[in-house]
Amino acid sequence: MTHRPRHRIIVLGAAGRDFHDFNVRLRDDPDVLVVAFTAAQIPRIAGRRYPAELAGPRYPHGIPIVPEQELERTIADFGATKVVLAYSDLSHTSVMHLASRALAAGSQFELLSPDETMLRTNRPVIAVTAVRTGAGKSEVSRHLARTLVNAGHRVVVVRHPMPYGDLAAMRVQRFATLADLDAWGNHITLEEREEYEPHIAAGTTVYAGVDYAAILEEAAAEGEVIVWDGGNNDTPFVRPDYWITIVDPHRPGHELGYHPGEVNLRRADAVVINKVDSAPPEAVMRVRTNIRSANTRAPIFETDSVITLDDPAAVADKRVLVIEDGPSLTHGELSTGAGYLAAQRHGAAQIVDPRPFASGTLASLFEQWPHLGPVLPAMGYFPEQLKELAATVAATPCDVVVLGTPIDLRRLLPAERRFVRARYEIGERRGPKLSDEVRTCVERMLGHS
Repeated sequence: MTHRPRHRIIVLGAAGRDFHDFNVRLRDDPDVLVVAFTAAQIPRIAGRRYPAELAGPRYPHGIPIVPEQELERTIADFGATKVVLAYSDLSHTSVMHLASRALAAGSQFELLSPDETMLRTNRPVIAVTAVRTGAGKSEVSRHLARTLVNAGHRVVVVRHPMPYGDLAAMRVQRFATLADLDAWGNHITLEEREEYEPHIAAGTTVYAGVDYAAILEEAAAEGEVIVWDGGNNDTPFVRPDYWITIVDPHRPGHELGYHPGEVNLRRADAVVINKVDSAPPEAVMRVRTNIRSANTRAPIFETDSVITLDDPAAVADKRVLVIEDGPSLTHGELSTGAGYLAAQRHGAAQIVDPRPFASGTLASLFEQWPHLGPVLPAMGYFPEQLKELAATVAATPCDVVVLGTPIDLRRLLPAERRFVRARYEIGERRGPKLSDEVRTCVERMLGHS
């Protein structure tokens, strides 16, 4: 007799956590049948299918990916009995709106525990997570990777997924050089480059992709220590030996108001209040109080996000267009970023608002995210959007463009503009240091004296 699954499941996702949860928790469970994924946050994901070669023998035709807006109709069309939420950086209110939609449509609503979806390895794992997108995970990840390399350890970074291209081809990705990135051509997005390039430039190999069991196996074979570089405010895919959570005092209160960022805060072995140098002291104190209300055991470290300009004189008394990291501004809900702060500090005569000159989807982006300040989000989820970014830069009347993104965009933007890069790295403050704590932890796990 053929086994009949107890639940027909829709996975609410954003091309990352959803696929991971399916792979490790749902794919081989005979009691469930995943009938659809939904798509949110990331453009051009809906309308595709999770491929059969990744979905396994129970899903010979793959699994459709439909717009989240069609949740109620999808529940009805597929007879779904359960909806599982599997993406990140949602306000607690948004989570419950999704739950209400599922329940009103006759389905159950479920959140999987991180313990159900974290993979294990015999290598020491340092996980860097956050309470919100744009808090400074990548800065901290790079800093800790350098610390451990300087201590003589072989370090690899495993990055939270960004599989927006050919999912089957992206099953396991390894990036050791910029040529490895370039080999993907238009199949790798600007957002992926922003996360991978800084690690590669520092000499650290990065793994990412879709199948994290296979990714972890290869990373553990190459590296002595694994640094998990999280995405958004998601929980780790790999069980950490030391769990670090970054908190942003520019958004005080958000540490207790977003999913699953609050989970990260409560589970953390150490909490970092970043950007202390540019945040109001009262905001730092509020964040510190909120941390202690949720986590009484983790040590709290304070760090600066040290911003430098390659050529400060080029900005002084000039009309400046600022380009910032896209996801930090959009679903991270920051109005401005490091580039804007650098331009202000170095005496820009005017920061030019790009809204009147925005091209194509970038114009609608400002309508979708009305909290945005007078800066241009660096969006490049597909080649046409990258062309729109270049067209917007070309059309905006300015003397210089400040690049506040993690990578050098000059290779991708019109050469007639003058560009100045804003760089940002972690600066550890006086007193106990996170890097010392992590180094001691790793050496203890490895049995070093």
